[in-house]
Amino acid sequence: MKKTIRFSKFFLPAAVISIIIVIFGVTGFIAKGFALGVDFQAGLIQEVQFAPTAFSLRWSGTTNAILSFDRANLFIVISGSGIENKTYTFSFNEYGTIGSLSRALKQQLEGIEVTLTARENINSQWLLFSSLGNPYLSETPYVVHYIDPQSPVIDISEVRSAMAGVTQGFSVQGIGSPQERHFMLRIEDKEDDRVRSDHITELLENYFGKGEVATLRSDYVGSRFSKDLTDQAGILLGLTLLLILLYATIRFKPQYAVGAVLAIMHDTIVVVAFVVWSRMEFTTSTIAAILTIIGYSINNTIVIFDRIRENNKIHPDSPFVDVLNISLTGVLGRTLITTLTTMLAVLALFFFTTGSMKDFALALLVGMVSGVYTSLFVSTGIVYFWENIKSKRK
Repeated sequence: MKKTIRFSKFFLPAAVISIIIVIFGVTGFIAKGFALGVDFQAGLIQEVQFAPTAFSLRWSGTTNAILSFDRANLFIVISGSGIENKTYTFSFNEYGTIGSLSRALKQQLEGIEVTLTARENINSQWLLFSSLGNPYLSETPYVVHYIDPQSPVIDISEVRSAMAGVTQGFSVQGIGSPQERHFMLRIEDKEDDRVRSDHITELLENYFGKGEVATLRSDYVGSRFSKDLTDQAGILLGLTLLLILLYATIRFKPQYAVGAVLAIMHDTIVVVAFVVWSRMEFTTSTIAAILTIIGYSINNTIVIFDRIRENNKIHPDSPFVDVLNISLTGVLGRTLITTLTTMLAVLALFFFTTGSMKDFALALLVGMVSGVYTSLFVSTGIVYFWENIKSKRK
């Protein structure tokens, strides 16, 4: 017969530990608050990539010329009043260097001017276009950049040094792999001193060199939108807890529902405490991590509650505390194996990603450890104490 582990012995110590953790987390939140990431701050968002200029394009034709591209081709669409749209396709396999690509553009399109800035033997597949969407070419030069896979990595501290001339508060976040040299900048909004996108580009080019900065996106987020996003995040978490409370009440009993919700709140506070005290940026990825942890934790808790209900029917004459211990012992192996296998995938995210995805994985790791603890000791401990109080009243 399988030996039963007396989990009930640890319910009281676990309650004390949980109270300390909650106090620690709430105190940190009141004293320090969140280090809000770019998603929750009003101001300018500018996405840049540090890439040299390959060439520039000017269009002097009487028709419209629209530039677009994918990983393998460059397209020029000619359109205008009274003429049928015509698409010119330039394959990077056929024109493997920017030198051959520029010559093909000049030969096939009358009215286009190509000014090479980089070496002619630069690989065409390294090209990076400096704005989103499909731009119209005009007399104003449109700059095309490129990323050499062997380019030296730019550290985030260098970007912060380049932004030293900004008087407002700002944050810098890396995106993708370090070799992509891709960053998101967020500059705090000050109505009396609002920063412009071209000023940020100028600061970066003064530090890294003229033509070395490709602006991929530039958006302004108002304080109203930022506040709405913060409020919606809180409402989302509140509605999640309410729905779980209703579900657990219908499926089990009120004491089980209360135990499940308090356990989830405990997991949320643990993650919040970790984010606050580690000064990790609080972003939409953090909210996604919290919601993922809530789903993971409630799933494990429901499995345990189902086992308790089954064992109550199998052992109707046994004390409730024995039923709890038998149930928790029965699901211990399943809980540990499920958690460890899930953590392997999360560890891969943590070690092989950067930026917000790395923070997401780290928050998940902390939450998963907390989820196992709350499922075994917090949610069942609350049910145990509730049942004890009911028995004493009877």
